[in-house]
Amino acid sequence: MPDVILPALNEEAAVEWVLRRMPAGYRPIVVDNGSTDATAEIAASHGALVVHESTRGFGSACAAGLDASTDDIVCFMDCDGSLDPVALPFLTGYVLRGECDLAIGARIADRGAWPLHARLANRVLALELRRRTGLQLRDMGPMRAAARSGLLRLDVRDRRSGWPLEMVLRAHRAGWRIQNVPVAYAERSGRSKVTGTVRGTLQAVEDMARLLRKEGTG
Repeated sequence: MPDVILPALNEEAAVEWVLRRMPAGYRPIVVDNGSTDATAEIAASHGALVVHESTRGFGSACAAGLDASTDDIVCFMDCDGSLDPVALPFLTGYVLRGECDLAIGARIADRGAWPLHARLANRVLALELRRRTGLQLRDMGPMRAAARSGLLRLDVRDRRSGWPLEMVLRAHRAGWRIQNVPVAYAERSGRSKVTGTVRGTLQAVEDMARLLRKEGTG
């Protein structure tokens, strides 16, 4: 059954809950991205494969997890408690049935779970992506599923916040069928590093804008 890559930086408040909610047969791979808390120890004690990636960045953690994966189907999701792993079989089902090549969770947010600045940034990104590529996606969410072999061929290079967008752009150029699938989105546990802060959101926007500019000239 699928491998689940969980990038993690100081997620001791959520990692146990996430791992306890992991569906049977799904193997969690927690990529510790330089945590200073007990994230790695808690993950290991709950049966996860723990991979240590010292180079900071969401893309660095995702790439390290992909390298460590072995199953034909690979999932990605945040390890902060905002996404419930029980939704993974629903997401991967679209890939396993051959209905799409890349399934991306479209977040249905609880009240207060998705800060306004992050929600607006996501909306602008979706509109710009549609304008440049024609892709009808409303969310570039962090819960995803695809075939491992295909992901390796995409050779995503970004090692910061641009990883999710670059995956979509490369998949689109490769002719992949990409589909949003609705998933519940709750308030995260602990302190946010990206969407929960204006600074983090601006960094993500800068990374993604750089990729879109490159797409427009490529």
